[in-house]
Amino acid sequence: MQKLEIFFQRVAGHVLGASPREELRNLLLPAGHAPLLARRRAEMIISRVRMVAALFALLTPLWIIVDVLVFTWPVSVMLGVGRLVASLAFGLLALSYGKSTKMADAYRALAMMFGIPTLFFIYSHPLLSHFQMEGPAAAIAAGYAFLPFVMVAGLSVFPLAAVEGALFALPVLLAEALVVFMQLDMLNWSSHLGAFWLLLLITAVAILAGMSQLSFMISLVGQASHDGLTGCFARASGEELMDIQFHIAARSGAPLSVVFADLDNFKGVNDSFGHDAGDRVLNAAAEALRSNLRSGDILLRWGGEEFVIILPDTDCATAAKAVDRLREQGLGPRPEGGRLTASFGIAERLADSAQDWRQLVEMADQRMYQAKLAGKDRCVGCAE
Repeated sequence: MQKLEIFFQRVAGHVLGASPREELRNLLLPAGHAPLLARRRAEMIISRVRMVAALFALLTPLWIIVDVLVFTWPVSVMLGVGRLVASLAFGLLALSYGKSTKMADAYRALAMMFGIPTLFFIYSHPLLSHFQMEGPAAAIAAGYAFLPFVMVAGLSVFPLAAVEGALFALPVLLAEALVVFMQLDMLNWSSHLGAFWLLLLITAVAILAGMSQLSFMISLVGQASHDGLTGCFARASGEELMDIQFHIAARSGAPLSVVFADLDNFKGVNDSFGHDAGDRVLNAAAEALRSNLRSGDILLRWGGEEFVIILPDTDCATAAKAVDRLREQGLGPRPEGGRLTASFGIAERLADSAQDWRQLVEMADQRMYQAKLAGKDRCVGCAE
């Protein structure tokens, strides 16, 4: 069983560029996605849904001209009504969720994106099957039967995990299966089953394409959000994470602590031993900080020799104990053989009545400077 899993991971690595187990899990299930990745995905999905919806809102009613030219009066009018309703729904969707960065809204937008044409297919297909047609009318009517193929192929436009792609394709597949079961198509039974099998194959390819997009997005977000030298979150992505964590804490009424750390006498390392030595010191300090954090804590490189630690669900006393452990362990050696130290400042959302994350970081920064002025290698907490 283990060999089979390793083989599957290797295959996935070659096909999707996802060899680590955690990344493979992210391609299959969305539950473990990091907040930054989820926000980026939501923005992209909503943006593409709105763009496609706007395009369909313009093109869908234009096809009424074709319907009027090729179909008889009752069919063309009923199809025109259906197209106008669908166009209105697409227009409303194009105007919705403009500023949202939530995956819940992205899911709703996608559901509407696929739900509108699915309902139109269920409406139009029986309508066309009940009338005898020939010539151009028969050709256009047969083209309506391929609407589900267009819909499932559209899944490839979005960065979706495998489970997400399958769930969004399911209503389309069920709609096609309903038509097959009721034998409402003008094609014979065996031909329609062949078409359904082809639809399943296109769905599988579209899901793989969506997973490939997701894999590429995971890689891009990871590179853009992390500092290249230390592997910590970069400041830009760190500010976004801080905003997310602050809003989560504010909604739940939970504490949120921020620790601002500045390495002591770091300029002397660069001046005396060069920037390569300074980079090694920064790497060692980042690793020491990271090794003492919990799985939910977040380490940011704020700039130069400054680091910020986000401690969710942590009050002042607990944050101070965590800093004491860091100082006791140390941050690594200095090039001249001494012990690398840092000055720390702590701020906590509830204790300091912070109104936003910027105010929280500013308080922690000020207390770090107080620690510097008091002699360095110490911590000033919110209780002080």
